[in-house]
Amino acid sequence: MNYTSEMEKAMYGAHGVGYETYSRKHKVRMKIEKARQQNYLQSQRMIADLDRRVHA
Repeated sequence: MNYTSEMEKAMYGAHGVGYETYSRKHKVRMKIEKARQQNYLQSQRMIADLDRRVHA
């Protein structure tokens, strides 16, 4: 996959590594994906909590 300079900037800004490192190093990729999963789950919990408050 070809990556753009915007993708590179986003990876450095969000995770402190470049896309090349992300794509080559399994441990780095797993660390980043675990953090993404945790952020996703946290956002889903926040949405569910807000939804309960609005509809209660």
